[in-house]
Amino acid sequence: MEFVLKIATQLMGNTIGTVLNPMFPFKMLLRSYSLCILIVDVMWVVVNTNYAILQAVYGFFNPPPLKSLHSETALIIGSGRGVGRQIAIQLSELGAIVLCVDKNVTNNEDTVKHIRSRGGKAFIYECDIIRKENVTEMSEQVKKDVGFVSMLFYCCGIPSPRSLMTQPSQDIHETLDLTLTSYFWLIENFMPEMKERNHGHIVALTSVAGLSYIKDQMPFSVAQFAVQGLAESLMEHLRINKTDGVYVTLTHIYPFIVDENSDLRLRISSYFGTITPEKAAKSILDSVRRNYLEASVPKHLLYLGHILRILPRKATVLIRDLLDTGVDFA
Repeated sequence: MEFVLKIATQLMGNTIGTVLNPMFPFKMLLRSYSLCILIVDVMWVVVNTNYAILQAVYGFFNPPPLKSLHSETALIIGSGRGVGRQIAIQLSELGAIVLCVDKNVTNNEDTVKHIRSRGGKAFIYECDIIRKENVTEMSEQVKKDVGFVSMLFYCCGIPSPRSLMTQPSQDIHETLDLTLTSYFWLIENFMPEMKERNHGHIVALTSVAGLSYIKDQMPFSVAQFAVQGLAESLMEHLRINKTDGVYVTLTHIYPFIVDENSDLRLRISSYFGTITPEKAAKSILDSVRRNYLEASVPKHLLYLGHILRILPRKATVLIRDLLDTGVDFA
């Protein structure tokens, strides 16, 4: 009993001492102020999060208007074939000055001739972007020829459907240099002027390997995941630096969807279907012209990618197995 009384007396004494302490009112006010600031911050986040959700829903049913690309200068890496070629052609039809870059001279010349035959303005550059000095030399030449480059499309990391069916190159350095490292070199050369002028658009194209592993394609899948991280890091870099006139669009391309006469069979062909490189390019440019942060080809599969990120691992595996293209040669 005496022990309990002793403890109670001690606690009472400590409480009275704390209350009588001249610093006590100041500490209480400071804590109350901090609590009020925290409550206001939380309410601000909640209100703006709900507003952002409403904006996204409204934008889904009423998308933003298409911006004009007239007189923009667009650099397309990998313009010699497939989606890259079609992006170059359609950009020229929209009034942009097109800079076609590819290491395959024959294919690239064909793209440029096609654009010029339709009255478009196009320049041709041969460059193997795996080597940094090649990228630097090409960038300097481009700036001498046309000056400011306002748009950058990186298409050479996207494989064709047939190439995914063959045994891939396991040269890790070559895969990373082609798909990821060279992207840094291009950004290093062209992004500073975009930021200085507060005007520009960088378009990162990734395959489905940027969302899910593809059999026998580990180096490529890792590189594609990294490209997605690069695009999201660029978005944050621009936001933190308050550069609101330079946009980044991350587009996921499902290569089995793009029909390039590859004679492939799909497990659920009625669900996936196929589209031509022309339609794929049109879909990409539609997202770019609306300044979307993220898009996919086909468009509806973007939401599937978001769902796979939040579901439990076992559930995502089951869905991926169900939607596995089951590709085989006809």
